[in-house]
Amino acid sequence: MLRRVIIIILDACGVGELPDADRYGDRGAATVPNVARELGGLSMPNCRKLGLGNITAISGVEPSERPAALWGKMAEQSAGKDSTSGHWEIGGIILKKAFPVYPNGFPAGLVAEFEKRAGVRTVGNVPASGTEIIKQLGGRHVQTGEIILYTSADSVFQLAAHEDVFPPEKLYEICRIAREFLQGEHGVGRVIARPFVCEKGSFTRTVNRRDFSMEPPDDTILDRLHKESIPTVAIGKISDLYAGRGISRAVKAKNNAEVMDKVIDEMDKTDYGLIFANLVDFDMLWGHRNDTASFGKGLEYFDRRLPEVLNRLNNNDLLIITADHGCDPTIKHSTDHTREYVPLLVYSITMTAADSLGTRKTFSDIARTLAEIYGIDYTFPGDSFFKNILHASG
Repeated sequence: MLRRVIIIILDACGVGELPDADRYGDRGAATVPNVARELGGLSMPNCRKLGLGNITAISGVEPSERPAALWGKMAEQSAGKDSTSGHWEIGGIILKKAFPVYPNGFPAGLVAEFEKRAGVRTVGNVPASGTEIIKQLGGRHVQTGEIILYTSADSVFQLAAHEDVFPPEKLYEICRIAREFLQGEHGVGRVIARPFVCEKGSFTRTVNRRDFSMEPPDDTILDRLHKESIPTVAIGKISDLYAGRGISRAVKAKNNAEVMDKVIDEMDKTDYGLIFANLVDFDMLWGHRNDTASFGKGLEYFDRRLPEVLNRLNNNDLLIITADHGCDPTIKHSTDHTREYVPLLVYSITMTAADSLGTRKTFSDIARTLAEIYGIDYTFPGDSFFKNILHASG
């Protein structure tokens, strides 16, 4: 009987373009394989043993003759390629309509109404890199108090402010006003607070980022587990992406290293339920900045830390490693997310005959499987792979 499931999301670590990638301008995207190719190979021996190299060709990560984990890849059914839709689909919700995006900035009337409700003035209102826009407008913001408003190719309403001008808690309050206001036609996936400071003469974003997501339109697997009093521990940005819903306990973590530390810590003290974590640096720091070298080092770092997780697993545990979308840093003409398959590795120390899970039609297969593991009387989309787990475990 499985009692504890640990899900680790390698944010933005896609493994190849989806059949509809052309519609999103993502032909040729393959985040992990392309990073490996450009760097001349990756050293990921622990992921190789699990079967990462069996999913697709990855330079340096050869296929294993006897993978220790069930292995496969999943297609996203939801419209879009953002973190919110990806995580919601993992949780059991498939979106038929993508969140709105604003390639030309937000409508003037929308911005004016937000300014009126929040009691602020804004500057910017363009799609931009977060680091670049604070470099361009940070000085004006400090002088005038105008909050920097910007967006990206994703469905985001981002507000950047110097921590001396708008302390983080004040900025969060303004973001909550924006979140309440941005519904319906303009229901963006996330409102994001982006605090920054001035260090050595240049503006630098701090670790006090906070995301205010749209609430899921229906119950996710987290909601259902929570209603059954099954613990759900969210590490990193998981709680933000589900708008805090269905979470027993949210654990803050600022980067990949802290997330791994917290996963290990929670495994030492939480022996029942779901531990759900997101390694954000692949997306936040490296994918969007086309930093292929750091992306590759991040993958190898995760691989080095993986044994700390594996060594804490017991007979009643299941480990799932996957992703939520791609963000191929090797595509130099773009810094956007990419429409890709995501990897799926499913491991228990009791497995003796691990096999391929094939190409799954939806990320929601994970929610369907968790529902079966925990006896949740609710039908999520997709197909459970629980029988594959049982078969692999003899």
